[in-house]
Amino acid sequence: MSTRRLPHWADVTLVPLISLLIAFAISALVILAIGEDPWEATRLMVQGALGSTYGWGYTLYYTTNFLLTGLAVSIAFQARLFNIGGEGQALLGGLGVALVLLFVPWPNWWTAILAAIAASAVFGAAWAAIPGYLQAKRGSHIVITTIMFNFIAFSLLNYILSHVLRPQGSMDPATARFSNDIRLPRIADILEPLGIEFSRSGPANVMLFVALLACLLAWVMLWRTRLGFSIRAFGQSEPAAHYAGISSVRIVMLTMLISGALAGMMAVNSVMGGPQRLVMNAVEGAGFIGIAVALMGRSHPFGIIPAALLFGFLYQGGSELAIETSIPREMIIIIQALVILFTGALDNMVRAPLTAAFVAMRGRR
Repeated sequence: MSTRRLPHWADVTLVPLISLLIAFAISALVILAIGEDPWEATRLMVQGALGSTYGWGYTLYYTTNFLLTGLAVSIAFQARLFNIGGEGQALLGGLGVALVLLFVPWPNWWTAILAAIAASAVFGAAWAAIPGYLQAKRGSHIVITTIMFNFIAFSLLNYILSHVLRPQGSMDPATARFSNDIRLPRIADILEPLGIEFSRSGPANVMLFVALLACLLAWVMLWRTRLGFSIRAFGQSEPAAHYAGISSVRIVMLTMLISGALAGMMAVNSVMGGPQRLVMNAVEGAGFIGIAVALMGRSHPFGIIPAALLFGFLYQGGSELAIETSIPREMIIIIQALVILFTGALDNMVRAPLTAAFVAMRGRR
């Protein structure tokens, strides 16, 4: 390893941790500036998100969403593809979930969840395939096309919910509710046979374990298969990948299909595991939060797990903070923006002095 580079352990732990501390310190100053106590705000957030099984139920529910969207962005990042269309891909994934659950009678929840996962993955992958094709074959920039496809997905879903799938007599742009027979088991249902009490009010469900399994399978794919090697090689150097016989069209298309499928799968949690119907705001911005999760997790399938948990904590803690204090809910958006800023755009502001410190320590030996 070059003496001018950070040790790997420092790059994946110290850099994001210091960036996070800086973001929280500036957030504390903002809270202080609006006349609130930062320590009390922190206490309320921790209590609201982690202080009860009710809070954990919501924190883990949001974490599940961010695990899947963060993983979707991470897979694309490995090929140096900036897929910021996770929001639209999740919206279309939700449409796939709604269609298979509304029009096919499923005997139980586990057959229904398998069908919902498959449908959401297919719809999400199909929506990601179009920008992928435009990038691979036409040279259209993936950032521009995925942004535009987010808006197209929203408009398309709005039309379908308002004019096609809306139950007769309903004014709400949403589908009918799914059958109670296919309701996903929640964490409380899983822990009850083990004698562990957990709030039934929190929406966290079996999709949490599906998301964690997806992280494991993504790691296996990226670091233990030929396809994963090709994706990472293409991301490190496209000319070198071409020289090695790796097709850029194939890698771009396969990466975007996998990324879109993972983003689409997030809708199983927010549609089938949440309101039990498809509504317009089912995704709740998780597609965009996935970008921050991927940046914090260094685009590693295991690194995104603590990052997703952090943003799950911010979401749930922020909701409690808005209820208990005069701090607006938008303050959490500011904190999220600061986290994204320091772990992404200003990452080198932390890495450069830290690298210099390590170089200086090596020089004294």
